[in-house]
Formats: sequence, C-alpha cells, structure tokens
Amino acid sequence: MKLKVLFVTQEITPYLPETEMSLIGRHLPQGIQERNKEIRTFLPKFGNINERRNQLHEVIRLSGMNLIINDTDYPLVIKVASIQPARMQIYFIDNEDFFSRKHTLTEKGKEFSDNDERAIFYSRGVIETVKKLGWAPDIIHCHGWFTALVPFYMKKVYCEDPLFDNDYRIIYSVYNDEFSKPLSSDLPKKIIEDGVCPEDVESLNSTDWESLTKFAIKYSDGVIMGSNEINPGIVEHIECCNKPYLKPQEQDCYIDKYNDFYDKLIESKVTV
Repeated sequence: MKLKVLFVTQEITPYLPETEMSLIGRHLPQGIQERNKEIRTFLPKFGNINERRNQLHEVIRLSGMNLIINDTDYPLVIKVASIQPARMQIYFIDNEDFFSRKHTLTEKGKEFSDNDERAIFYSRGVIETVKKLGWAPDIIHCHGWFTALVPFYMKKVYCEDPLFDNDYRIIYSVYNDEFSKPLSSDLPKKIIEDGVCPEDVESLNSTDWESLTKFAIKYSDGVIMGSNEINPGIVEHIECCNKPYLKPQEQDCYIDKYNDFYDKLIESKVTV
C-alpha cells in the first residue's frame, strides 16, 4: 500500500510568484508522487490567484460547511485545479471574507490584522476537507508559518477523530518567512475548543513569528529547515528540541532527502 502524504503550504508556483517556498511547493509533491507515494496538496485561494487563467473550479460536494471562528460562522469553499505536466491536483481553501483581497498576507508591507483568523480558517479547512475526502494521511508536511496551527489541531482537536489514527506523523518546514507584527493576542483563546486545555496553548502567550514557530514544532514529530538562512534562535531551538530534523538541503537532492525522512519517521514511530 502506498504511503499517503498530505502537503499543506502557503505558496505554490505557478499560482503565486516564484520564491524558495513556492518552488518547493510545486516540485516536492510531484517528486514524492513519482517516488510511489500518494499525495494531496492544499493551498489558500488568495485573491491574487487568477481563477480563470489557472482553471480553478469549485468542488460542490466538498464545499458547503461552515467553520466557526471567534463565534462567527464562515462558509468553507473548496476549489481545485491541475498542474497538467505533473499530473497533480491542487486543492484550494477559499472564503470571501478571508481570501478575496488582492494580496496574500500583507498589503504595502503591512500584515493584515486578521491573519490569525485566516490561518485558523485555512488550517481547519484543510483538515475538514481531508475528512470529507475520507483520506487518512501517513505524513502531514506543513510549509510556512501560515500552516503553523495544523500540528496543534491534529494533535489536540482532531486527535479522537476515527479517520486519523496515531500512526501519522507531522513535519513542519521552517522558512525565512518572518512577519514583523505579532498576530492578535487573542489567538490562544480563538483556538481553544472542546478537549483543549489552557495549558495546551500557554506557549502562545506571545504571538510573534518565533513563538508561533516554536508552537508548531512542539506539536510536530519532525522538523525541516527549508531555508538556508533561518532565525538563529529557531535553529538553536530545533537542534535542542529532541526531535528528528533535517538541515537545509541542496536543490538537486532535497526531494530524495525529504522522501527518506518521511520513511524514517514512519518506521521509527517517533511521538511528541
């Protein structure tokens, strides 16, 4: 049976401009699929992604549910598109309130004030869509700070869901994607749900990039340094956190290294 790998990322080219992260978001899933693994790949449907040019269309059978964030209901819309040369389908998480604006995470150099709720919606939207698909991943690989809440949700909120057993492993890739203004100080309150204790989110007493990254690492089973230049404090934290990790890899071999890392994590049954 093929190993199933779920990619949750904040950038994929050609839908967004070429960056270190968007190139990995484009080529890593294809490479892992070519190495005989089954994949699903998710991306936020940011407003600057051209739906017509990229031939996005809504998947009615997956859309239609609402997610409650801070006592407000937000409709979850799922769209898909294909990267034909790679034979790869991309799922997009969409919502008019969060993703209709013509920018990704900043406008004129300033972060959007609701980026915390946008990240919550994206993280939960991915998990709920995977549930609707009835597709249980063996590896969940998160890329970038916008996905930093996925490990927490999987380990604390969805831990009793029958679709997800304890054999899956979560990997968090850290990039040089720091934001300057901390997220809303209410973020810890917004992610507390049934089964979550205040102690589970106490490490988010600060909501800056470094604290959010450490929070993601805390609930992950493995860490990858996706950029050559990363905040030194986070590099030190990764090296001392007693979790399997990969240092930055060369472009011509990183897919094989990541693939081996997936296999070793599954084999070792490392737990948080």
